[in-house]
Formats: sequence, C-alpha cells, structure tokens
Amino acid sequence: MNYILWPENYVPGFADNFCSNEVIVAGLTVKDVWPFLVTPSLWPTYYKNSGNTHVKDDKGPQLADGTAFSFETFGFPVECEVVEYVAPVDGQAARIAWRGWSGEGAGRIDVYHAWLLEELSDNRVRILTQETQNGNPAKELAVTVPNPMINGHQAWLDGLVSAVKQVKPKLSA
Repeated sequence: MNYILWPENYVPGFADNFCSNEVIVAGLTVKDVWPFLVTPSLWPTYYKNSGNTHVKDDKGPQLADGTAFSFETFGFPVECEVVEYVAPVDGQAARIAWRGWSGEGAGRIDVYHAWLLEELSDNRVRILTQETQNGNPAKELAVTVPNPMINGHQAWLDGLVSAVKQVKPKLSA
C-alpha cells in the first residue's frame, strides 16, 4: 500500500503530535471521493468540526497545488497552503497535503495534514489521512485522552464517506 510522503520537520515520531486514521470502503472510487475532499466549501456539510472555509487569491472552489486557503477547526482559525497535489489517475494513488498554522508565540501550532486515496481490489477504496503537529498546543493534544485529533479526523472520514455515498447513485446515473 502507498504511504504519506513527509517533509522534514513533520516526520512522525519526531513531531510533537501525530494522528493517523484510515477507512477502506467498498463501492466507491477515488474519483467519487476526490471532489468532496478538495472542495473546502463542502467540508462543513459533512464534517461539523470545520467552518468558515475560504480559498484565497480568487482561486477555487477546488484546491490545487500551491493554493492558499483558511478554515476553522477545533475552534481555531487555520491558515493553509497546499504543498502536494496529485489528482486521481488510473493506477496511481491520489494525494493532497497542506501545511497549516495557527496562533503566535507559545500558542502557535504548525501542522502537516496529508490525505492519500487509492483503489484496491474488489471495487474498494482506501482513504488515509495523517497529520503531524508541532508546538505547545500539539504537545498538549498528544497527551489528551481521548485524543481529539484521532476522534476529529475519524469524524471527518466517516462524514466524507457518508456524503459520497449519499450522492453515489446520482453519480452513476
């Protein structure tokens, strides 16, 4: 299986916090899921922990390589820039990752949030999301039980799959 490509300073085990969530779903394709993931304005419709999405510089509505955008999550405004973007191509995993940051000084958090989507045998799709974080808030999150990042990202995955399944019959028509 494919894996996340980590930039320096964000490698799991060396970053202050790391979370990993994955689902494997039958009956969906990467091309079904991709538009819901790369269109930030859709996120609040299926993930309650996101809001006030804004793609900057008159780009969008979909993200692309280098796109700057912002959104609110876990009650914090986050500024982001897409640093990896590989759209779906048959026989190849699709990838999107962004670097995000929020706060200043001792309250600053820097994150690298990556997604990987790949087709599996028997009409299944794998959706993997992983995030590393650095900064004092990340250190606090790493020892919080239950881990809000693990739970939040699982809700994002579950909402994403549910949203795609709701429109899947329409996509096939």
